[in-house]
Amino acid sequence: MKHDIHPTSRPVVYRDKAGDFAFLTRSTATSDRSVVWTDGNTYPVIDVEISSASHPFYTGKARELDTAGRVERFRQRYGRNAG
Repeated sequence: MKHDIHPTSRPVVYRDKAGDFAFLTRSTATSDRSVVWTDGNTYPVIDVEISSASHPFYTGKARELDTAGRVERFRQRYGRNAG
């Protein structure tokens, strides 16, 4: 195996603010911000938009769309018997 060709991996905390969820793992990603983890050590933190704690597929909570409003606007525009 060639030496000095792989990036250095280190412990990093990934935090999902929407799901109020964080986990510690190893990564090559870097960050200027840090957080004190439950073990008392300070680790770089990377904030993510979505994770398994907040994604509708994993939580089982689907986002509801305003389909009733769309249907009503369609009926107002094209008449009551349209569609």
